[in-house]
Amino acid sequence: MIFVNDIAGAEHLPAWLKHYNDGRAGSGMTFVDLVFPAFLFIVGMSIPFAFAARLARGRSAWRLLPHVLLRTVSLLAIGILMVNTESGPPKHASPLSRTAWAALLYVAAILSFCTIGGQSSDPAKRRPLKIITAALRLLGVATLCWLALVYRSDHGNRLLTFHSAWPVVSVRTQWYGILGLIGWAYLVGSIVYLLFRQNRLALLACMTLLLCLFGANLAGAFKHLWLARIVSIGEALGSHPSITVAGILLATILQTPDTTTHRKRLRFAALFALACAAAALLLEPVYGISKNDATPAWCLWACAVTAILWLLFYLVTDVLHLPATVKPFTIAGQNVLLAYLLSEGLEYWLSLMHLGDWYGDLAQRNLACAVARSTICAVIVLTATALLNRLGFKLKL
Repeated sequence: MIFVNDIAGAEHLPAWLKHYNDGRAGSGMTFVDLVFPAFLFIVGMSIPFAFAARLARGRSAWRLLPHVLLRTVSLLAIGILMVNTESGPPKHASPLSRTAWAALLYVAAILSFCTIGGQSSDPAKRRPLKIITAALRLLGVATLCWLALVYRSDHGNRLLTFHSAWPVVSVRTQWYGILGLIGWAYLVGSIVYLLFRQNRLALLACMTLLLCLFGANLAGAFKHLWLARIVSIGEALGSHPSITVAGILLATILQTPDTTTHRKRLRFAALFALACAAAALLLEPVYGISKNDATPAWCLWACAVTAILWLLFYLVTDVLHLPATVKPFTIAGQNVLLAYLLSEGLEYWLSLMHLGDWYGDLAQRNLACAVARSTICAVIVLTATALLNRLGFKLKL
């Protein structure tokens, strides 16, 4: 994700390094179009393990909903703020320039969800760290609220508008951004899991039903529904969550007693990927393949490819017992939200230091320079994330 986001604005890029719909029409996808849905799939795979730990401690399913809602709202809020960096604020309408506003946004977002802690079991040593964590989070949230209040777009539009009648507050969303879309998918996936747990038949039915929402939305089934004015039911509540539910479905094979052997797990993953690919081929003539439109065929191809990649990782780590070969991936994946926010804020932090033009020029010389810059950027961001984690600085929603 860091690599494809960083290289996106470079010239000299071949078609396979761009989103398929960038600059051309028609149906198709590149490997770049797989990054976002793979993340949705992985979110789904994490849900059964995260919830199982809490349920094992005696917490009821419905007591987990406030935690799910808080996570969703947090992702939506950061996503909306990130999206609005693209259209403001201009210098004359805000106490901060657009660059400074965006640079402060990413610092505040990191602080809002940070956790500082060590490995000590001594409560006396942990107490000061908890106080520091609470103070930093409060500072981050207060800064985000201030940034939202002072925001003005190029045309003078506010991010938050207050009314004397209902709704008391309206939010300028444009769209919800990548984090916001992940938030909606996480919400739907979490509810589905809490309802059906390891019932794979029910999970498959939900995955299919969510894909059906895409077609129903195109047919105008939700045109007059109040929810459709807030979020796209066919995409944000349908297609995208279907990928997350697919991840939940595949993850259950690591928890259920009927799939405890490597052979059964590998067989299920392979058949699941083949079934998704077959369904994608059947649906491609109907809606086409498009990441921007979140068509069912795109969702299913993403599920098929990600399931195969998971199968390969499982084969290497669990079957062949070669975990050292994927150690860099495990280190990089320990705190992906921190890595993502660091990578997104890098452009604005460099601009504040008057290094933005220099950084941009590195990628405009030729393709090799663009690939090298984005690769080094990804390595530096992930290394910084790993070092911060080692020091006890993590992000936790």
